[in-house]
Amino acid sequence: MNIKLEELEIYKVSMEIGELVYEMVSGWNYFDKDTLGKQIVRSADSIALNVSEGYGRFFYKENRNFCYYSRGSAKETFTALQKAVNRNLITAEQYAFISDKLNLYFKLSYAYIKSIGTTKDDS
Repeated sequence: MNIKLEELEIYKVSMEIGELVYEMVSGWNYFDKDTLGKQIVRSADSIALNVSEGYGRFFYKENRNFCYYSRGSAKETFTALQKAVNRNLITAEQYAFISDKLNLYFKLSYAYIKSIGTTKDDS
């Protein structure tokens, strides 16, 4: 079965996270955007970008590795969100909403990584 990248639920959720974070940060003042803002947008965007890059790789092992990078970016985004709420840059509601999306992403990532097969040449 050959599923398109855009049809993968993990891809859809990771894209949504990036857009939510970008929208959230776009309203911050210059100092906050220049410090934490740029970092959180990069990490949030990296979630989907790594899923996409892994999907485009030839070997399953490479795909899994990029999924691991994607999960690392999601953890980084989670930490940056915690910093943002601690610094009163986002509301508790914004934090909860994006955290829920990240938790969904983590569930999907575990299932997706488990579903990625292996071949004799890929071990």
